[in-house]
Amino acid sequence: MKKTITKLLAGMAVLLAVSVSVPGWAQDAKPAAPAASAEAAPAAATPEAAPVAAAPAAAAPAAAPTAPAAAPTPQKGDTAWMFVATLLVILMTIPGLALFYGGLVRSKNMLSVLLQVFMIFALIIVLWSLYGYSVAFTEGNAFFGGFGRALLNGIYDPAAGAFAYAATFSKGVVIPEFIFVAFQGTFAAITCALIVGAFAERAKFSAVLVFMVLWFTFAYLPIAHMVWFWTGPDLITSAETSATEAAKAGFIWQKGALDFAGGTVVHINAAVAGIVGAIMIGKRVGYGRESMAPHSLTMTMIGASLLWVGWFGFNAGSALEAGDVAALAFINTLLATAAATVSWVFGEWIAKGKPSMLGGASGAVAGLVAITPAAGFVGPMGGLVIGLLAGIICLWGVNGLKRMIGADDSLDVFGVHGVGGILGAILTGVFASPSLGGQGIWDYVANKGSAEYSISGQVITQATAVGITILWSGIVAIIAYKLVDIVIGLRVPEEEEREGLDITSHGESAYHS
Repeated sequence: MKKTITKLLAGMAVLLAVSVSVPGWAQDAKPAAPAASAEAAPAAATPEAAPVAAAPAAAAPAAAPTAPAAAPTPQKGDTAWMFVATLLVILMTIPGLALFYGGLVRSKNMLSVLLQVFMIFALIIVLWSLYGYSVAFTEGNAFFGGFGRALLNGIYDPAAGAFAYAATFSKGVVIPEFIFVAFQGTFAAITCALIVGAFAERAKFSAVLVFMVLWFTFAYLPIAHMVWFWTGPDLITSAETSATEAAKAGFIWQKGALDFAGGTVVHINAAVAGIVGAIMIGKRVGYGRESMAPHSLTMTMIGASLLWVGWFGFNAGSALEAGDVAALAFINTLLATAAATVSWVFGEWIAKGKPSMLGGASGAVAGLVAITPAAGFVGPMGGLVIGLLAGIICLWGVNGLKRMIGADDSLDVFGVHGVGGILGAILTGVFASPSLGGQGIWDYVANKGSAEYSISGQVITQATAVGITILWSGIVAIIAYKLVDIVIGLRVPEEEEREGLDITSHGESAYHS
């Protein structure tokens, strides 16, 4: 066990070292302040403290009184888009991820994987509403929010008949807070569901659920808060208020890291928890000696296709508005995924002599993962390069790196989501540069793009965010798995594993002859 974990840590160290060594075609300017970055979901605003747009100066005598600025109200187009985006992320998980994973396991474990994904989604949505949203997206400290929105308290005032709004990335633009809650809840749910692919076919169902509660609470929520929480753009009117509001943000946000839709929060976070689980639970019975080929690549292809479609809500929806940035994230998601599919399949074709459907589906997911942190920051050609690199490098991740680590990562969660997430997070720092067609950093004081951008400085910031996520998620996962193993036991008995979890754990079969 110690030898295997040492190999894992060595592999992670190599990945991180390679990531940091990305060359910086850098202007020597210091990266813009994190409060001027538009990289993630802002804090929700209460009705009393909802961000107020600055009213234009009236052409009137100096002594004439000015009318107070009207509180912003949601635009129906933005709200409708967020409904669609939220539904698309649900589609990614159930049925998309469930079918993708289900097709990859042996037929005797098909239903066990489907139920794990389905049940995790439902469980996390409940926990998100009880306390998760509040801990992730309200003001507290740099690592955890508070409990002011526990039980979704305060979003609707029945006495006044008033609903609260959530800030977006544009001053004076808001969306209903309830749809922001739902949208972010789907992110939490799919992140937890991703983990099960690493130890599929051998874990106890009860152990999986208890682990998810612990990991969601102590890994997902603080990392989401650290990366994505800020108080919104409307309170930023000067350098002083920019600094004041930045000090209220999450720890990684304050560092200035860019993560548009979850490279760190979702993919690296889940992948680290998955590979730790694969090591601690151990290899499947017969691994390396018996055939463990996917039982239905047809199901996997359908799942991958649903993931690709749903991912437009995941990435473009993270703009929180139906506007230019959402369109940029949309085209980048389309292009990077196509490029990664092409590069993976051709790479596999060259290396193994034959292209495969599994390679095509895996390449698509690798591209989706890698473009996630960059989707709203890089230009289309940056997205194309990220996709091409993701296909080749993740192909190595599920072959060469997997052998180096020596773990039975059943469905290659770390090879695709871990490697792709790290690659995408680092390359975001490169291709977000305006000199390479990216969006750079938005200056909310001047209300325009900042003239300062350092590729080398931003890459170091991105690598720091990656390192923090790996350490936090890994430590929480080790503790949580150990606790569950002591209390419940992580693994089913060998005879149950050989018979299949569908029958032994759930008393049903996916297929009947």
